[in-house]
Amino acid sequence: MSTFGNYIQEAYDELLHKVSWPTWDELQQTTIIVLVALMIVTTVIFGMDFVADRVLTLIYNILGK
Repeated sequence: MSTFGNYIQEAYDELLHKVSWPTWDELQQTTIIVLVALMIVTTVIFGMDFVADRVLTLIYNILGK
């Protein structure tokens, strides 16, 4: 059990003294970058899905199924 307590103590020490946390401005900037990237990827996937749906519907209509 002492090894688990040791682990918790070392993890706490590392988070407190060795991790460099971003400033509030850096956090806001990276959050905006992530949200913009998410919107772009979502739009691209939606576009691919829409085009695939239209193409397959056209093919099914041509084949009469």
